[in-house]
Amino acid sequence: MAALQLLAASVLSAALLAPGGSPGRGECARKDLDKKRHIELKMDQALLLIHNELLGTNLIVYWNSERCYHCLLQVLLNVSGSTEPGKPSIAATAVSTQHGSILQLNDTLEEKEVCRLEYKFGEFGNYSLLVKHVRNGVNDIGCDLVVNKNPVDSNLPVIIAFLVGLAVIIAVCFLRFLLSLDDFNNWISKAINSRETDRLINSELGSPSRADQLGGDARPEAWRASAVRLRLHSVDTFRGLALILMVFVNYGGGKYWYFKHASWNGLTVADLVFPWFVFIMGSSIFLSMTSMLQRGCPKLRLLGKIAWRSFLLICIGVIIVNPNYCLGPLSWDKVRIPGVLQRLGVTYFVVAVLELIFAKPVPDSCVSERRCSSLQDIVSSWPQWLFILMLESIWLALTFFLPVPGCPTGYLGPGGIGDLGKYPNCTGGAAGYIDRLLLGDDHLYQHPSSTVLYHTTVAYDPEGILGTINSIVMAFLGVQAGKILLYYKDQTKDILVRFTAWCCFLGLISVAFTKISENEGFIPVNKNLWSISYITTLSSFAFFILLLLYPIVDVKGLWTGAPFLYPGMNSILVYVGHEVFQNYFPFQWRLQDNQSHREHLIQNIVATALWVLIAYILYRKKVFWKI
Repeated sequence: MAALQLLAASVLSAALLAPGGSPGRGECARKDLDKKRHIELKMDQALLLIHNELLGTNLIVYWNSERCYHCLLQVLLNVSGSTEPGKPSIAATAVSTQHGSILQLNDTLEEKEVCRLEYKFGEFGNYSLLVKHVRNGVNDIGCDLVVNKNPVDSNLPVIIAFLVGLAVIIAVCFLRFLLSLDDFNNWISKAINSRETDRLINSELGSPSRADQLGGDARPEAWRASAVRLRLHSVDTFRGLALILMVFVNYGGGKYWYFKHASWNGLTVADLVFPWFVFIMGSSIFLSMTSMLQRGCPKLRLLGKIAWRSFLLICIGVIIVNPNYCLGPLSWDKVRIPGVLQRLGVTYFVVAVLELIFAKPVPDSCVSERRCSSLQDIVSSWPQWLFILMLESIWLALTFFLPVPGCPTGYLGPGGIGDLGKYPNCTGGAAGYIDRLLLGDDHLYQHPSSTVLYHTTVAYDPEGILGTINSIVMAFLGVQAGKILLYYKDQTKDILVRFTAWCCFLGLISVAFTKISENEGFIPVNKNLWSISYITTLSSFAFFILLLLYPIVDVKGLWTGAPFLYPGMNSILVYVGHEVFQNYFPFQWRLQDNQSHREHLIQNIVATALWVLIAYILYRKKVFWKI
């Protein structure tokens, strides 16, 4: 039902966001103006007209994004000088509206700055920058920005979609609350069942057959059955939440910048999902392995299963997910070796084998007396912690001390035009160098997110070799979450206290690494590098989410976890399926306006909801793809 409700909400959002369902953006006026200025605006762009009233003074306009850290200014256009007073020379250009812009105008002849300003342009807006002398002086030049046409609110579709989803959630919660009331249930039963009176009479007379089927004892029995859970649904729900967000952002996220990966340092919504998936994988590794060992599964057999599953994940990633077969058959010369499933496969193998080697039964005091020492979950894992700390030491040593030809030692920057263009080919520092050295440029990701703002030209893979070390650390922190859930089972307060402690501890480490700054910290939060501060920050968020989900889903039963529960229990199928069928109907179709956030958002929401529906149908059919 929850999946159907989500699909209904998606369709309703699509209806409200469809053309005609919200205010237009003056398409005709915009196209006419663009025609006059020979500028056809695209998504996330505005029209800027430079009016140069300076007699005989040619100008060169430089531009940069405020999110581009220590970047070289880029030439935007040249503007010729005015030929006679009162008749300015006009030049038109498109400027980005994703972030704030930095504009600097220089005198072409003297190469000196005329004026500089920072401004956040709005999508499809029309602006004029007036450059003229002020106070009738020769050396006093002013630059005034005028709005000719107001921009559109490009975030309105997201707000509408959010409000529709929120309304559906509130309606479902209210309906469930009504269904939990006996009086309302009786009223519904009377309206639907014409034999309600007979049931009540037989119930009063103590008839066991009818009372067992329709009487008041049936619901408490269902509650008692659901209270003994075979799985921790909070873990499945968290996995499903991360997976659905991953599907949505992979499908485009409406082409909004905050649903795309950060160009270098910092976090967006897209940067949250993969580490969370790795974290929950770690929790699942410990819970499932402990269960299998308790059932008497030999360690050698379990090792074989671990190796086989890791091998399959890597093969599916290399052969099925990574290649674009529309461009021709798979060729080893150009195939990308790293990838999401490849990293999951390697991470799973290392963490699972590590836990298998040092596996210990849950202490008797935790099982029988429901009482564990305060640090039992950590102390029992000291060999694993020692190994993880050694791995992290290797990451730190390679990252900050490995000499990289042509680059400063310990470089963590994006290269390209960053750092004032001093290190254009140093993208990722040691991480990029190791990948290019061991795998080769042709086997890496060719379009990293750093190309957007920093105009990098070298290949760089965000799922590269060095970052896999911190992926293992992330999964092991997930293992710790799993140990807390198992060691302190039925001790809700102890579990929540430990989740809170880990959340705060990892958060403080992140504060120390980053100095609460996007770019100025010792180790910035960076998804491309999978920096240690990125791991501690996202792990802190993960413990916080479990802190919310565990009592709501598993303890109080206030939420079943739907609809995220369904894809969370069929994660591999949903992930591989959404990658393979991404470019096929009904997950993608031809848009009327390819430069519309609204149309892209509708398409991406519907496609994501369809995968939730597919997962729900498979859940009801008890079909689960496991490897």
